[in-house]
Amino acid sequence: MPTTKKKHKRKVDVVVVSDIHLGTYGSRAKELLNYLKTINPKTLILNGDIIDIWQFKKSYFPKAHMKVIKYITSLVTKGTEVYYITGNHDEMLRKFVGFELGNFQLVNKLVLELDGKKAWFFHGDVFDVTMQHSKWLAKLGGVGYDLLIMINTLVNWISEKILGKGRISFSKKIKNSVKSAVKHINNFEDTAADIAILNQYDYVICGHIHQPQHKTISNDKNQSVEYLNSGDWIENLTALEYHKKKWKIYHYQEDEIAQKLNPTDHDHENDLGKADLKNKDLFQQLMQEMNVIDNKLIP
Repeated sequence: MPTTKKKHKRKVDVVVVSDIHLGTYGSRAKELLNYLKTINPKTLILNGDIIDIWQFKKSYFPKAHMKVIKYITSLVTKGTEVYYITGNHDEMLRKFVGFELGNFQLVNKLVLELDGKKAWFFHGDVFDVTMQHSKWLAKLGGVGYDLLIMINTLVNWISEKILGKGRISFSKKIKNSVKSAVKHINNFEDTAADIAILNQYDYVICGHIHQPQHKTISNDKNQSVEYLNSGDWIENLTALEYHKKKWKIYHYQEDEIAQKLNPTDHDHENDLGKADLKNKDLFQQLMQEMNVIDNKLIP
């Protein structure tokens, strides 16, 4: 018999998360899991860099990271439409683009109609010059970024547990202070907006640059589009939510309900199975659920 009461979950039409980087030391999988447990989305869009295949190590894939994958799979079995948009850190999945299984689809980009308006979703690495022309340099930067996050994680642990102070982000401070980084972000946003306006989209939704944003961008012809970026689950812990015809940026640090969740909350709903399962057992349950989806497709 369950020992916890069923928790109320917020209904949301569309949820967009990106740049989770599962399989890296900086990924905040537990916090993401807490967030996902508090919502009931009709559509979940994973907008790139979900599993960090660039930095993937067989020796490091914590239980919490596997639970995120399993939880998302459980959403698919319960009727949530899930779109996985490939990014640069999980670009190996691009060879499987077009794959569909039940309510799950793997795509490079996505266009949805939301209450009569067109929304264009894509990760955003297509605008990154280093990705297009010097992939090895981008990967080297990814290693350096991961090291910075590891150091930052240690500093934050000391700051919170020992000194009783809040978290700080080295990377965010660097991005906000270095002119070239600020210029890169502005160019990224303007380029995405220009192409969206050209294609007559009402919304353009990206990830990639780890910079949560929601603003209207206009061109010199007085044409405009709503630009949104879902941020990341390493530093900002943000997502995008669309509900009742409105977009908003979700901030985990402002969500007291999600932060107070216990590891076993909602486990009785078979979202995660038993909390003490090992990765191998979680993987086996994941495969079983995939079989359930597959069997539903057989007439």
